[in-house]
Amino acid sequence: MRICVVSPFTGLAGDMLLAALVDAGAPADRIRAAVASSGLTGWDLRVESLLTHGLTAARALVAVTDDATSRSAAELIAMAGRVEPAPVAERAVAALRAIAEAEGRLHGEPPERVHLHELGGHDTLVDVIGVCAALHALDVSTVYCGALPLGTGTVRTAHGVLPCPAPATAALLAGARTVGSDLDGETVTPTAAALLKAVSARFEPPPEFRLLATGYGAGTRPLPDRPNVAVVYLGEPGDAGARTLVVLETNLDDVTGEVLGHVVGELLSAGALDAWISPVTMKKGRPAHVLHVLAEPEHAARLGDLVLAETGSLGLREYPVRRTALARETETVDVLGMPVRRKRGPHGAKPEHDDVVAAARELGLPARVVATIAAGR
Repeated sequence: MRICVVSPFTGLAGDMLLAALVDAGAPADRIRAAVASSGLTGWDLRVESLLTHGLTAARALVAVTDDATSRSAAELIAMAGRVEPAPVAERAVAALRAIAEAEGRLHGEPPERVHLHELGGHDTLVDVIGVCAALHALDVSTVYCGALPLGTGTVRTAHGVLPCPAPATAALLAGARTVGSDLDGETVTPTAAALLKAVSARFEPPPEFRLLATGYGAGTRPLPDRPNVAVVYLGEPGDAGARTLVVLETNLDDVTGEVLGHVVGELLSAGALDAWISPVTMKKGRPAHVLHVLAEPEHAARLGDLVLAETGSLGLREYPVRRTALARETETVDVLGMPVRRKRGPHGAKPEHDDVVAAARELGLPARVVATIAAGR
């Protein structure tokens, strides 16, 4: 299994990511075959090479021969569900469902009734299925992504002029790492944001890996002072995903349970890889807790300051640890008509608890029954 590292130099769009993956070696014929298996007609995908600011990059162009410019989210999801092979369909459906849910929340409609305008044409379906097919063809199991630059100004949509990033994009980027940009207009599209969400992209430094290929995908907007490209790096992880991280610890005997729970949530929101609490007995027989934080070395100081500020502790321990993280991917399975995400690793699969609970409520079944079905046991 391989990893893919996305560097959104000037931003990210679905066609930029697709072009970059083709430039890195994804076979265009397999991508076209996957899109065709959805039943979409009246389109053609061409990937051409261009020179921009001294850099050769690939650009994905979709030629359309019919006049269907918008479709409902339900129609797009149904088409994506017919895609072969099945892993490509699962990721494509997850991306489109994410768009439908984001648009539905914004417009106060159920996701299945959302009608997509700019996102309902051929381009969206080709980009979504194409990227998922490219990742599958390249045997990519894990995607890492750098901080996404967010443009300023406005974007024109079917609903009028909206601020950048567009509301749907902002909703889809919840939890992602972002950074300000000096570029005007839309730098990250809803399609790109939904794809990153569907593949469970990690917004953290990648582990050590052997670089196999690099791909450059160009956007459609020319920039006066730099190439408008996204870069992907394809690699094989080394040392079975082992890497050096940092553990922060502090002993607490005067902090309430409410505060402890709050601090754990704040740490995870601030970028901690994990945070947990252990009960201990301190001097004079005092019951207490140890707060542990697992962090990237470059985030340790910031997270340590957060711990001290939130708990009032007067000290903090820090030491390096070696963590081995096995390759894993998130897929969506159907449980009696309800979608349930599950995380699959080399030794099995585990359903996402929140999805299991939601499905169990809808189906009127015990959560353990839904979990068993979703796990495939």
